[in-house]
This record gives sequence, C-alpha cells and structure tokens, in this order.
Amino acid sequence: MSKAILLVNLGSPDSPSVPDVRRYLNEFLMDGRVIDTPWLVRRFVVGMILINRPKESAHAYEKVWTKEGSPLVVTSRHVQELLQKRVSVPVELAMRYQNPSIESAVKKLAAKGATDVLLIPLFPHYAMSSYETAVVRVQEVVAKLAPQMKITVQPPYYDQPDYIAALVASAADYFKKDYDHLLFSFHGIPERHIKKSDTTGCHCLATPNCCETPSPAHATCYRAQCFKTAALFIEKAGVPAGKWSVSFQSRLGKDPWLKPYTDYELPRLATEGKKKMLVICPAFVSDCLETIEEIGIRGCEEFMAGNGLEFTRIPCMNEHPAWIDALGKMTQKFLKAG
Repeated sequence: MSKAILLVNLGSPDSPSVPDVRRYLNEFLMDGRVIDTPWLVRRFVVGMILINRPKESAHAYEKVWTKEGSPLVVTSRHVQELLQKRVSVPVELAMRYQNPSIESAVKKLAAKGATDVLLIPLFPHYAMSSYETAVVRVQEVVAKLAPQMKITVQPPYYDQPDYIAALVASAADYFKKDYDHLLFSFHGIPERHIKKSDTTGCHCLATPNCCETPSPAHATCYRAQCFKTAALFIEKAGVPAGKWSVSFQSRLGKDPWLKPYTDYELPRLATEGKKKMLVICPAFVSDCLETIEEIGIRGCEEFMAGNGLEFTRIPCMNEHPAWIDALGKMTQKFLKAG
C-alpha cells in the first residue's frame, strides 16, 4: 500500500471581504456538529446570524490578514512544507471549511497513488465541532472520491508527551519575564456538546469534579482533555500553584457554554491584582482570528479595562521546531507500521 499524510485544520475565509466571510460562516455554522439542531432550525438561526455577523467578522479578519493571506492557512501550509521535508511520502493539507478543500486534497493524494493515509486533525482535543467533524468529513469525501483509500486517524494528542513538550518549548521564552498569572484560554463549546459526547451518558457535567474522576467518558470529553493539557503543561513548565487558571473563549448564542468565560476572567483577574498577565491558547496549534484578534487585541483591552498593567499573548506553536518534531514522530510511527 502507498502511504501518505493528510493534515486538516479548521479553515478560513478566502479573503476578509464580506462576501467571502459570509460564505465561510455559512459553511461553518451550517455544519450539524457545530450548531447541532434540526436542519430547518439551524438554517433559520444561521440566516439570522448572517445578517450582521459577516460585516463584523470581516472587520476583525482585516486586522489579522497578512500579505500571504489568512494566518491560519498560511501557517498550516508552512507546517505542511516543513513536515514534507522530513518524510518521503506525500503530505497534503486541507481545511474543514473552504480552501484548500478536503476534496482537493483527497484528489491529489489519489492522483499520487496513495491508498493508506494517516489523517492528523490539527486539533489536540476531541470535540464534535472540531476534531470529530474533520474526521467524519474526510471519511465521507474518501468514500465518495477514493473508496480504495484507507484512512488511519491520529487520536487526540492532548496528553501526549511530544505535544506537551512542544507546547512548553514554544512558550518557554515568555516565562523568563516576570508575570503574575498564566491563563489557559481554550476554545469554548456548548455544554450540550459535552453531554452529547459522553459515551457513558451520565458522567460529564454531572458533578463539579467530573473531570477529575476517572471515566471512559474522558476519551471524548473536550473539557476533561483541556484540563489535562493545562495540568501537564504546568507540571513540565514548573508554573507555581495558584499562579494559573483555565477559561474558555469564543462562545456564540445564549445557550450555556463551558465556563468560566475568558472575557469575564481577564478583567476579573486584573481587578484582583493580577497586573501582569500571560495568556496561552493550547486548543489552537496555529494562530488565527481567535488568538490574534479575540485574545491579542480584544482580550488585552478587556484586561486593561480592569486596571491591568501588562498583557502578553503567547503565540501558538505555529512552526516551532518542537511541534514539527511532534508531528514527525506521529508520522514515523504510522510509516513504520505494517
């Protein structure tokens, strides 16, 4: 069998123009694993969102757009190129939404004769609205366009030593300066997604310490996996107890999402005397709108509004050599397998 690698990230509009942002948001929000309601209800809700949101989001995208394009796509392409230099098999990149599309990547792999493909979702943690939807969509496209192709899926790597080491290495320089608090800001998801992904049907969010109580549910519990990443990070990085906390960002709509909310925590921590703030976003492997604009710009403003003095956003791993090393080890394990 001819082997290959497929990297899949979330995606981005093709440009920061309102029409392109509307097209992207429509595809993203109409995914039944993002807004998990019946199609007609989802179509109505998304239709309402698309009245004003594209213009607002386009303005935000303009702030982060580079000469090469979307930071997320540009960085992901660089990661693809760096990984390709380490392996002899084809490495393709796709986005769950928009371009480069999953369809185009599967066609390229098929044209190169790939029949055994390792799919690496660029999401360290399991969530139905990121990791799961990427995996399912790739499987759907492959079944349609290249049914002879076997897909091996890289499991979530939120607690894997190589990922944690890369995360710590990419942030190491930021701990050389004085700081009062480190905030882990993970992407938020609705609480109902946590319950829906609970394989036991009775564990997640049932008690205040559910994530600390061992359970088979943790294999698909985004919240438990986020807390595990944070705990492993502080252990390896040597962050003192009481000098860090976890929050969740990017909520949409009025339903309850994972708490505490980042935009509430930043001003609260500032008013409590945490004047020098570090923020890291481990749910993202590449910087994007949610890290650069939401945290780096708006998050900074929220912190300063609470009388904070110094705000530092730690960049994502992006193209850090330790992250490329981690990806390389994932691929080598696959390539060495029968």
